[in-house]
Amino acid sequence: MLTDYSEITPHSMRRAVDQALSDADDLVAGAESAGAIRTFENSLSPLEEAATLVADAYGVGPFLARAHPDPEVRAAAIELEERLAKWRTDLVFRRGLYEAVTGYDTTDEAAALTGTKRRLLDFWKRDLRRAGHELPDAERARLQQLQERLVELEVHFATNLDAYEDWIVAGIDDLEGLPEDYVARLEDGDEPGTKKVTMAYPDYRPFMEQSNRRDLRQALQFKFWNRAVTDNRPLLEEAVRIRDEIAEVLGYATWAHYAIEVKMAKTPDAVFGFYDGIVPGLTKKAQQERDVLQARHEIEYPGDTMQSWDWTYHHTQQRKSDHGVDPVEVSAYFELEATIDGMFDITGDVLGLDYRRLDDASTWHQDVMVFEIRDRARDEAMAYFHADLFPRSGKFGHAAAFPLVYGKALPDATYRKPVAAILCNFTKPTADRPSLLTHDEAITLFHEFGHVLHFCLTTVDLIRFSGFDTEWDFVEAPSQIMEHWMWRPEVLQRFARHHETGEPIPTELVDRLIAARDLNTGLFSIRQVSLGMFDLALHANTGAKDLDAAQREAYAYTQLPFHEGTFSPASFGHLMGGYDAGYYGYLWSKVYGDDMFAAFEEAGVLDPVVGARYRTEVLARGGARDAMDHLRAFLGREPSSDAFLRNLGLD
Repeated sequence: MLTDYSEITPHSMRRAVDQALSDADDLVAGAESAGAIRTFENSLSPLEEAATLVADAYGVGPFLARAHPDPEVRAAAIELEERLAKWRTDLVFRRGLYEAVTGYDTTDEAAALTGTKRRLLDFWKRDLRRAGHELPDAERARLQQLQERLVELEVHFATNLDAYEDWIVAGIDDLEGLPEDYVARLEDGDEPGTKKVTMAYPDYRPFMEQSNRRDLRQALQFKFWNRAVTDNRPLLEEAVRIRDEIAEVLGYATWAHYAIEVKMAKTPDAVFGFYDGIVPGLTKKAQQERDVLQARHEIEYPGDTMQSWDWTYHHTQQRKSDHGVDPVEVSAYFELEATIDGMFDITGDVLGLDYRRLDDASTWHQDVMVFEIRDRARDEAMAYFHADLFPRSGKFGHAAAFPLVYGKALPDATYRKPVAAILCNFTKPTADRPSLLTHDEAITLFHEFGHVLHFCLTTVDLIRFSGFDTEWDFVEAPSQIMEHWMWRPEVLQRFARHHETGEPIPTELVDRLIAARDLNTGLFSIRQVSLGMFDLALHANTGAKDLDAAQREAYAYTQLPFHEGTFSPASFGHLMGGYDAGYYGYLWSKVYGDDMFAAFEEAGVLDPVVGARYRTEVLARGGARDAMDHLRAFLGREPSSDAFLRNLGLD
């Protein structure tokens, strides 16, 4: 059932991908040559089977570019990632496929289609139109060439970022004020009595938030914001030019018009309208919050202006002084395995699930845990997921969920069990100390697990709409709803216990956490706006782009001075990882995540009846219908932004 990842080699991956692509090509060729009598079974079903083969090949090959400890395996996986991506890109340019689908579309059977089969035909027609099949051959050939080059750029951008390593060196005295366990786990520097503070998140974030060495915070941020800049900046610049040309060839006003057409927003105007509705209020809020932090800054540095490398430090100090929230004190209650158990306990009760760890499963690294997800009502396994939670050299540097095996209906009327993976970078346990999560890291775990549930609880029959393959600006909503449970006292006290005493997290500490939750939300949210506006500056305009000027203009939204000499877009992986002209989706989908959680608040935040409806109407449905229809079915009303605005303090 589960792949034996311990047996994976570069040769085995290449063999698997070669076979998958060969078989997929045969299936597509069969659909193209099916003859004059067109049916769903001979025209569209082969495309579903081909998609299954290619998706499975990703799970045993290209995925490992993000996770495998062997650099030779990662190198082979990167090569294969590009091959699979190019195959997918080239597929929609096949003229024979266009003729097969359009030929089937004229049949009486096609006219009578309903449900996911109707949706599949409509989506294929849309994909083929967007591949330029209504254009002259030369223009279509140019489009294919551009799309293939775009795949190459995106793969190499991610590879450069994953492989990049850098650090600052700090003496032991330079680390004063940071937690002892943090200092102890830092890698030793080359000189005696020194430590390396790397670009890995477990090193970077605590240092920026808690180090009282302002000069070292500046130096670390400078390096962090310039990760892979030499290699990645030209890749990003070329990608932006290519996207503009693709949009022009296809007759779209901009790349944003092309990319957003298939999302919930539909048009860039809708996105700008969304921002217009929240930016004035967020800006005012962020300015007020900045002024408070500036006053704190001037206590330490009279007459000086707070910089980008200062504000999270002052935010952390403010949480301590105003609300008594010390990240070290809080993390003592979020031991990793206990937090995982609590996450399972909560989602189990709300969604009707049970979990079981599979200790004999073969994985790609000894740190990886494998779990079975079981349907509580039927007492049977329904999905699996791998949890790879600690940093290591060459591994994906942030947090994300990945598809390994898609769920789908099988010919024998059974259902293929989905398999997902979650990659994070939390502090690794030592012989005398467990892995303790900050509250933010615990939220990240819940967030990514929301993606896992979205993928694994699918019941959709066709792979095209299985799992989290829904509109890109909705896909974050089922993960963002999970974050809300991390702020509820009645939820936290079920599992958050002191790792030494076993005492549950005190109500008074939870109250302080909640009071501090809205601290500087304007600054945090306006930063999201700045990233989204930079994305749109690249993709919602035509003509030559000055990336430095665009970066400065977008960063101005943050209300902080720009860090001179940096080019953080070179490490902004979302721009080259599917969120191009789509980064707005994080705030956009938060509207719906907040609105859905409001339904839990009304009935009880752990209400299993609401949970069952959420599982049935949202998680299980995948992309089988428009996300707006998911929302209406779950909420029993039209979606609202009231909860979102209220949570931002803008109501």
